[in-house]
Amino acid sequence: MNASSKTPDSLAPWWKNLTGYHWFVFIIASLAWMFDCLDQQLFLLARNDAMKALLPEGWDAKEYGGYATSIFVAGWATGGLIFGAVGDRIGRARTLTMTVLIYSFCTGLSAFSQGWIDFAIYRFLTGVGVGGVFGLAVALIADTLPDRSRAGALGTLQALSAVGNVAAGLVSMYMGSLVKSGTIQAGESWKYMFLVGALPAFLCVFIAVRLKEPEKWVKAREHGRATGVAFGSYASLLGEARWRRPALLGMMLCVSGVIGLWGIGFFSPELVGDVIERSLLAEGKAADIVSAEKSKWVGINSIVQNTGAFFGMLAFTFLAQKTGRKPAFAVAYVAAMVVTIAYFQMFNGKADIWMSAVMGACQLAIFAGFAIYLPELFPTRLRSTGTSFCYNVGRFLAATGPFTLGKLQASLKSGLTDADAKINAFRDAATYMSAVFLVGLVALYFLHETKDKAMPED
Repeated sequence: MNASSKTPDSLAPWWKNLTGYHWFVFIIASLAWMFDCLDQQLFLLARNDAMKALLPEGWDAKEYGGYATSIFVAGWATGGLIFGAVGDRIGRARTLTMTVLIYSFCTGLSAFSQGWIDFAIYRFLTGVGVGGVFGLAVALIADTLPDRSRAGALGTLQALSAVGNVAAGLVSMYMGSLVKSGTIQAGESWKYMFLVGALPAFLCVFIAVRLKEPEKWVKAREHGRATGVAFGSYASLLGEARWRRPALLGMMLCVSGVIGLWGIGFFSPELVGDVIERSLLAEGKAADIVSAEKSKWVGINSIVQNTGAFFGMLAFTFLAQKTGRKPAFAVAYVAAMVVTIAYFQMFNGKADIWMSAVMGACQLAIFAGFAIYLPELFPTRLRSTGTSFCYNVGRFLAATGPFTLGKLQASLKSGLTDADAKINAFRDAATYMSAVFLVGLVALYFLHETKDKAMPED
């Protein structure tokens, strides 16, 4: 579609003329992904305290927090691989219900962990459920809403995920206030945070009652049964050159962004917590005050970081619609690398908390691009499979990010005893790893533009 052929309706806001059922699908898909992100963020905020409570004395909480994150991300990849294909075969709505139940139930189970091993198992299973949601939610919207609304709706869905992340920050702050008042013990707050994460299971009731499979998918599935065309087939996705190329390049695109976020950006709570703790101890504050204030500021950091993410994802959506998907990605990857390095080198206290918003905007903007771009690369019979493959299966590689950060930090601080030197080792480890954003730029060069083009079909 060129500029001269655009109709007034195509230039209208994406939400104009949507039916009540279109809105219902958008809301349910957005809630499923938003609560998914709530559970992810609760884990990130509770991770350090959980490690301190569950690990034997003398074990490094940050290092094993990295291992726990890698296990969670590996489960995420496994769930994406399984449920993306299942969604194309038996339906997006039905499969989405299963994934929400899995991640909600297993998040709740994490609160009852007795040691490192069972906690890691629950995190893996939670990841399995979490991994299935994204591909199913975006495929559901892409196949249900009008084409002209697709990019705006998918970008907004991803932006709304920041609401779940902000909610997790508020939960963390509330737990900090309960610790400060003596209502709960400092070492127990992480358990209550995981119990909050079990609440999204109630969403499944609404999914099961009213959500229908997209008409586009139903017709394609009937045609596929008649002609023998495979749905949700990795043999088709990776065996046919026309789908294999975007699948592998799309996976590289996602690996870069996922490692940048989960292997670096989402370790900002550790940096913020350590910096705040150092300043409070220097002021001679009591241990219980330090614990409560640290929890509060970690929560504030999460809220600020994800508020920035919300606006960053909306900005990417606007840019992708105006200039194209590839130019928007290029800007986002460069900005993410520069800002991440600056953040980990320059954050030094409460006055610098605004930097969390800037990093959140730049890193999470990339993820709005994944929601918009990935479903535009694959046909209906492989849309959930291909999207999940790129976004989630690449996490098997991305799972090395938190592990690498933990090992690199441990290596850099080996032999150090000074608290400042240990913080600086963490800063340097995150800085070195920020080069991973360059991988996204390389993959982007070989991918094609999809702006104003119909989604592919066989």
